[in-house]
Amino acid sequence: MESEKNSGTGRSALRFSDVARLGLTGLRARPMRAVLSALGIAIGIAAMVGVVGVSASSQARLQEQLRALGTNMLTARSGADLSGTDLILPEDAVGRTLMIPGVTDAASTSTLSGVSVYRSRLSDPNATGGIITMAADTNLLNVVSGTMKKGTWLNDATAKYPGVVLGSKAAQLLGVVEPGTQVWLGGMSFTVLGIMDPAPLAEELDNAALIGVAAADTYFGAGKTPTTIYERSSEDQVENVRELLGPTLAPQGATGLKVSRPSDALAAQNAADQTLTTLLAGVGSIALLVGGIGVANTMIISVLERRKEIGLRRSLGAKRGHVTVQFLAEALLLSFLGGLAGCLIGAGVTWGMCYAYGWPPTLHWWVIAAGLGSTLLIGAVAGLYPAIRAARTPPTAALASQ
Repeated sequence: MESEKNSGTGRSALRFSDVARLGLTGLRARPMRAVLSALGIAIGIAAMVGVVGVSASSQARLQEQLRALGTNMLTARSGADLSGTDLILPEDAVGRTLMIPGVTDAASTSTLSGVSVYRSRLSDPNATGGIITMAADTNLLNVVSGTMKKGTWLNDATAKYPGVVLGSKAAQLLGVVEPGTQVWLGGMSFTVLGIMDPAPLAEELDNAALIGVAAADTYFGAGKTPTTIYERSSEDQVENVRELLGPTLAPQGATGLKVSRPSDALAAQNAADQTLTTLLAGVGSIALLVGGIGVANTMIISVLERRKEIGLRRSLGAKRGHVTVQFLAEALLLSFLGGLAGCLIGAGVTWGMCYAYGWPPTLHWWVIAAGLGSTLLIGAVAGLYPAIRAARTPPTAALASQ
């Protein structure tokens, strides 16, 4: 017993290459069990890396979009005041807005009540599809940073005649795919001048049929009274402009004026996505914990099955430290291989999602480092008890086991 105690306190002479070889030998002896145990770790790491990578790529795409669209746009919409009376904006609302210090551009739309649009005159009058007809200024597209999918936007000439620009969803609902198509709008034929791309900063335009203010006044006797004002200002003047819009557009009382910043909605959406990412990362952590339990279970079973091997090694002079290091190395290698496979799978999922949605691939190096580091930590924790148990097994008891 005294010699055994002394042998347990001796300094280990195993080299790193010997430890690695012993660890790999133990795993290769039972490859299927090793693969299944590593798979549990791989699933957890893949979930975490994939979720974080996809979220970071989505956020990078949003930042690119915000930089392209700009965060200096405000919208002012007329609504009901505290008494329930609808606020009516003045006809010169755009001109008033342009007089506010810091405002660089402004445009308006006017919702045309009772003017519906259909695919043809034979369409069911009740099947409007929720498409809203609006009169729009010719510079609206530039103010909202919109783009045309096909055709052209309204100009000074076409705004006077029966021509219409369809939002992306409105075109789909009407079944219009090419400019030049005729639609039935307000009881007369209008020619489709163009189809817009989705407008992130003005989503209400996606489901709208837009005609010129002059045409709306000529054919329907409406359109000169704005219902929504879109304005651009200097970045450092946005808050100041927000405060002045109400008194400028509705000096009699601005409680019915709803002023918003569309980019804030995109930022809020990103915050919600980040919350979901945290939740999914937590689910991935649970999967990683389950994988660590699987590694611990595998190592405990391995110790029980290899008691004779342990006893033989101890009888031939192996110290307790040697046995501890051997089984701990097996657990670390098992976890590391699972973690490496999980990182590769997670990175592959991230790149695949980015390719499918057109996002910029964003996978920070620290995500991979954290993934591998966590697997090594779990491997060390999961393998420590089985390794100590193996080292404390008396040689005689180990050799006598069945």
